[in-house]
Amino acid sequence: MLSRVADSLYWINRYVERAENISRFVEVSEAMALDCPPGSAEPWLPLIEASGDCELFDELGPGRSPDDVVRFLVREERNPSSVINCIAFARENARQIREVITTEMWEHLNGFYWTMQEPAFWDQPPQEQLREIRRACQLFYGITDATLSRDLSWQFSRLGRLLERADKTTRILDVKYFLLLPSTEEVGGVLDELQWIALLRTAGAYQMFRQSQQRAIAPEAVAAFLLLDPIFPRSVRYCLERISETLRIIRGSAVPGPPDELECLSGLVLARWSFTRIEELIASGLHEAIDHVQQDFNSLHDLIEARYFISPTATPATSPPIGSETPCAPA
Repeated sequence: MLSRVADSLYWINRYVERAENISRFVEVSEAMALDCPPGSAEPWLPLIEASGDCELFDELGPGRSPDDVVRFLVREERNPSSVINCIAFARENARQIREVITTEMWEHLNGFYWTMQEPAFWDQPPQEQLREIRRACQLFYGITDATLSRDLSWQFSRLGRLLERADKTTRILDVKYFLLLPSTEEVGGVLDELQWIALLRTAGAYQMFRQSQQRAIAPEAVAAFLLLDPIFPRSVRYCLERISETLRIIRGSAVPGPPDELECLSGLVLARWSFTRIEELIASGLHEAIDHVQQDFNSLHDLIEARYFISPTATPATSPPIGSETPCAPA
């Protein structure tokens, strides 16, 4: 497979996954705002931190209202990671490799891109906009899984989706644990419980958590579910298992032999998160553990890019580095 094709497939899925996560973040915060005291900033404080774009948000304007946050994350053209830009960049990557992806994938992504260009789309109530964005992204996953052969194209698609998903799960959990820890008297209170419920809903994990735990919501239980659960598809451990499996398949189809640096790192990270307990993570510092795994995600991305995407004879695709996405403008 050409490196530019693999690069585009990887980034199409990262961008769609990012758009879906951001739309869910905002959708849950909109709903949580109804249960918070008037004028409370609680539902909005985590969003910019979780996106990792605090500096850009400060540069673009002094506004800190809920409307400013929502616009920055969803519609701000100067924010490369806004929902509208993620869909545009995913479409541009898909346009460049239309001969590789299925017609159904291209038609859905292209159609949704043009839907978002229509003023009527943004005239809907915010909750309807966000719900439609989330469903369109989820439909793209379904179309991809239902129509794309399980060859290297699908493996690189899955790789991008999983890495983005694991990164966003750790970010939103880190924000709650590290930046929004309530005072001692508020721990276990109504607002604290609302925040943990909102966190689970943000990760699409509330119902599965309830079925798994069947007890009162506790911070340790929520953190354990989102980080260490082996069967929930958005948990960090589950994503790492599938990333390691995908990398073995990709490498095995090209260069048989002992594991390379990329496989070694993915295996070490997976082992670290498969054979630890939440009590140990919290005792040694959950923020530090999450910060470490986010660095591991960045290292994995760098190694994937160096191993499969960078070629002296390849035409660069729309594939910016994590945290500073500046891909070419969509056609």
